Amino acid sequence: MINSLVGIIASSGVTGTSVDYLVVAGAGGGASRWGGGAGAGGFLTSTNFILPSSFTVTVGAGGSGGSGSGYNRGATGSNSVLATITSTGGGGGGTGTGQTPTTGGSGGAGGFFNQSGAAGTSGQGFAGGNAWTTTSYAGGGGGGSSAVGANAPSGDNGGNGGAGTSNSYSGSAVTYAGGGGGGCENGTAGTGGSGGGGAGGKSAAAGTAGTANRGSGGGGGGNDTGAGGNGGSGVVILRYVNTLPNLTSIGGGLTYSLSNTGGYKIYTFTAGTGTVTV
Repeated sequence: MINSLVGIIASSGVTGTSVDYLVVAGAGGGASRWGGGAGAGGFLTSTNFILPSSFTVTVGAGGSGGSGSGYNRGATGSNSVLATITSTGGGGGGTGTGQTPTTGGSGGAGGFFNQSGAAGTSGQGFAGGNAWTTTSYAGGGGGGSSAVGANAPSGDNGGNGGAGTSNSYSGSAVTYAGGGGGGCENGTAGTGGSGGGGAGGKSAAAGTAGTANRGSGGGGGGNDTGAGGNGGSGVVILRYVNTLPNLTSIGGGLTYSLSNTGGYKIYTFTAGTGTVTV
């Protein structure tokens, strides 16, 4: 798994200010070999959050997809954090030989056959879908922040990933945290959920990666050599009224953007580690 990315913010200039936030965790990776799609990273958003004088920001990384050399579960994504707010990393997709899906912000889906999906975290996302219940070689869809992942339907078809959720705190409407689609042998692979969920692979094809900085799950792999797709990294967005001062000292390599849109200053943290002061 890619390492988590952590930054420290000391923000005395906006201490006690009511802010809006979006915290999306890193998504899980899809499983290999008729694998289940991965769960999206946990999705948390709110208004009127009071900033403390200093707090930690963590941008969660996506989990790696399962290797295509056998039955390999996808890795769970990393948490994202804003002060006391923790969004849980998405669950990895499952496949055969005991490589069961994992729970997370949204749960990973079951793969191969007869494998159940894993649970999501209440208030953050939904469960993954089940693999087909007979000997169909197909995985279910990973859970999304707005809907459960679909069970793999009959006919050797992968389940679709659960839908993500739209949010406009970046300055425009963007959909985040879609589940990954299930992989299959000969039928139709599952599609990724809205918000950038990766599609499942068919035959020897690998699952598609979830979209970076959307927290969307990777797709499950196809047959024997089909690897799972990597999960997409998370994002942390903080906005407050533009009459307040900027966070002007942002060091240590923390990757971010600042925009002034619709009467708000909008900080979007996407990678890196650093200390920020006002």
